[in-house]
Amino acid sequence: MTERWRQAVVGQTASIRDAMAAIDRGSIQMCLITDESHRLVGAITDGDIRRAILRGAALDTIVGPIMVKDPYTASVDTEEDVLARQMRTRKIRQIPLLDDDGRLVNVAYIDDVLGPTETHPNEVILMAGGRGTRLMPLTDETPKPMLEIGGRPILETIISRFVDQGFQCFRISLNYRGDMIRDYFGDGDRLGARIEYLYEDAPMGTAGALSLLETAPTAPVIVMNGDVLTQVDFRSLLAYHEEHDAAATMALRELGMQVPFGVVDVRDHRVTAIREKPKRQFLVNAGIYVLSGRALDAVPADEPSDMTDLFQVLIDRDETVAAFPVHEYWTDVGRHDDLQKASEDYARVFE
Repeated sequence: MTERWRQAVVGQTASIRDAMAAIDRGSIQMCLITDESHRLVGAITDGDIRRAILRGAALDTIVGPIMVKDPYTASVDTEEDVLARQMRTRKIRQIPLLDDDGRLVNVAYIDDVLGPTETHPNEVILMAGGRGTRLMPLTDETPKPMLEIGGRPILETIISRFVDQGFQCFRISLNYRGDMIRDYFGDGDRLGARIEYLYEDAPMGTAGALSLLETAPTAPVIVMNGDVLTQVDFRSLLAYHEEHDAAATMALRELGMQVPFGVVDVRDHRVTAIREKPKRQFLVNAGIYVLSGRALDAVPADEPSDMTDLFQVLIDRDETVAAFPVHEYWTDVGRHDDLQKASEDYARVFE
């Protein structure tokens, strides 16, 4: 087993921000908290952090209140086949390994136990049929997902990110200049992927193309807009969706907006407070989703529909609709200034 888990260890006085950094460094989707004697006192998963963010936890909060104090562990002497069986049965990706005194001495991680080439059965559906009117004249002859950032099309970066994380099966919805996308990617073999296409005779919105699936997927599908660049770990997104037994999960991005004036509170005829240029925080749709079969069944057949409509239907049906806050790099390349910023960020973020 690799030693990367050591980078995921923090002390009891660490903050949520420290835990996030440890998860990124260790690449095991978990932060481990130990005491001065290296005994394991708790663990924090990627999902724990995202749920804490949704509850309004500040990133400088100490990890104690959100950590799991009795994470599932095993003896350091446990055989790998037993660890693999435990991971499959419990649907977990990592198991801290302890000595007889409770000291953390290793971590079994699913990629190490089952092999680094672990692949996922989940299909990825990329919505690439839009016109991209806000990026004209660049999109007069080129579909938006084929605009180049960092020397290659946006859509290629998206697919490569998925492939690097073990996803192989893709469907791309096509409409505007779809032939350019199909001719460039073909069957996906050169990228280590298998690509099929969904052909929209007319624009079908951000969800309508899902009704073109001829066979129902057997596992939850990831759906993503073809103009989003992000460092989200899609494996964590899937795990979060499955952990909540959700019909659908929507990735959310925090957006801050500052009112450029003093805001006045009034009750009857009296001014009760003045707040100078207050800033409001909102969670906005990040254009990345996970859909289970019962969500796909709710997509209307052969007519345009949007993801927001689909999610509202599921909410009205009292289905579990999960919120997955994104704290990693994310940008929607929808406008000229977004394209410029993504081009400036590319080398730092994706290379």
